[in-house]
Amino acid sequence: MLSKYDVVGLQEVDGGSFRSSRVNQVEYLAAKAGFPHHVQQLNRNLGRIAQHSNGLLSRLVPSQVEEHRLPGAMPGRGAIHARFGEGPDALHIFVAHLALSHRGRVRQLNYLSEIIQPLRHVVVMGDLNCTPDQLHAHERFSASLPLHPVKPLLSYPSWQPRHALDHILLSQSLEAAEVRVLDHLFSDHLPIAVDLPLPEACLAAIRSSV
Repeated sequence: MLSKYDVVGLQEVDGGSFRSSRVNQVEYLAAKAGFPHHVQQLNRNLGRIAQHSNGLLSRLVPSQVEEHRLPGAMPGRGAIHARFGEGPDALHIFVAHLALSHRGRVRQLNYLSEIIQPLRHVVVMGDLNCTPDQLHAHERFSASLPLHPVKPLLSYPSWQPRHALDHILLSQSLEAAEVRVLDHLFSDHLPIAVDLPLPEACLAAIRSSV
């Protein structure tokens, strides 16, 4: 399934512990699906028991990758920021896993807003643990990244989806051709996919850095 996509964001993957039979799931999925580039962000390290991580798989060559530790009362939440290309038309992809608590999410969305605000072509994807309405209510984040697409996609729980907690959010410069939930029961959340034609200026910025 993953091999059909150019970029994949992962949450709650394990870095190689008892929880995953000592398999680094980011490395395993990258190898099995033929992704030449991958990033694992270890956010909650419980040693041999569990290594909770975010992951990014990509067929594109990232120009820069930054790992952000998101603020919160309990450590263990993070975001990967991958830049593809150089200059103002570079593509910026964030893979994030936000807190369960409202207060924690507000702090984390404030943090991400500061990073996103000056950027032009932005994709934020991940388990944001809140509904589209709750994202809209966060004025600072909505101002930094006007929410688009706004179509609610029910993804949780995977066996009987009733809540839209997982999102792919786009800056105004990007227009999704199609957004859909995939019917694959790999976890308690269903995956979400988007077909995203990129503006020519963005494509040129990516090509110039390869």
